[in-house]
Amino acid sequence: MARENTGPDFIEALARGLDVIRSFGVHRRPMSLSEIAGESSLARPTARRVLLTLEHLGYVRPADGGFTLTPRVLELGVAYTLSAGLWDVAQPYLWDLVRSTNQAASVALLDGSDIIYVARAAVPKVVSANINVGMRLPARSTALGKVLLSSLDRDRLDKVLATPSTAVTRPFREQPLENLQDELREIRARGWAATNEEMTPGVRSIAAPVRDGDAAVVAAVNLSAIAAEVTHEQMTEDFPPLVLLAASEIGKNYALIRNIPQTLVSEQAGRGPDQA
Repeated sequence: MARENTGPDFIEALARGLDVIRSFGVHRRPMSLSEIAGESSLARPTARRVLLTLEHLGYVRPADGGFTLTPRVLELGVAYTLSAGLWDVAQPYLWDLVRSTNQAASVALLDGSDIIYVARAAVPKVVSANINVGMRLPARSTALGKVLLSSLDRDRLDKVLATPSTAVTRPFREQPLENLQDELREIRARGWAATNEEMTPGVRSIAAPVRDGDAAVVAAVNLSAIAAEVTHEQMTEDFPPLVLLAASEIGKNYALIRNIPQTLVSEQAGRGPDQA
């Protein structure tokens, strides 16, 4: 298949392999070498080499004078399917937080010295923080980021804090590094973090860690409130139980999805009816 404007880093052999896999389409019967070569627009010798490589890797197998795909090709899609929907499980719990507080809720991951938002629920307001999924903010100035930073050991924390931030938005107030270290110890002991107009003027936030099945911190969930609507005392006294509960439930769902067996397809591939 002719390709234009691919650039010097384009790997033609990989593209041909994917062409061959796609050539099977919805066919349920074995396809001959000639059919596969025709469907993928490859010369027969090239198609044959690709098929032999895919057979060696377990993605196709000979059958009735032709070739068929094996169940292993499902692995190529299952990782994306799981990761793409991973944070969808958080949405119901974020909306529960929104309904109970009338404030915005989010989930974020640590990426270098920044956080990146992966899920969010909010209610329309005249005044609100301009946050969207995919947005980056400096971790050290956000409640979400401080929760995530507090989970790191000292060596890892030092490396993360030494990494330059790529976030466009800069903090309204940024505390000295020595003060941050003390605060992270407190957060680690308390189990949640709070900020008071530190990242954005007029915005307060509280966050708690999301843990996987091994109790490792994988994300953080927060509530962010407009200072004119919620006092700092409310944020730190009334909201922690709500955020901690949401983080716990999201973590349970995260663990369940992550524990879906992904090797089952590989293990069953190639087994005959009598072996399954």
